[in-house]
Amino acid sequence: MTRSKIAISLPKEQLARVHREVKAGRADSVSGYITRVLEEQEKRESLQALLRDLTEQFGEPSAEDIEWADRALAPRRG
Repeated sequence: MTRSKIAISLPKEQLARVHREVKAGRADSVSGYITRVLEEQEKRESLQALLRDLTEQFGEPSAEDIEWADRALAPRRG
């Protein structure tokens, strides 16, 4: 992937959070943190679009559908 350098301005509180994430090792760099956040946002938007499409095609899930999904997705014990 080709990268381009840009300059952005962030509120001090957000920049402090980014630096804390880098210092804690949860991001390699400020650029890495911003890249990860943007990728996560793109995934959320894709999932939201998928859900909208499915709802348009099949309608809202019923209470029974939601109960089934809750059971199917529940953590397994054992």
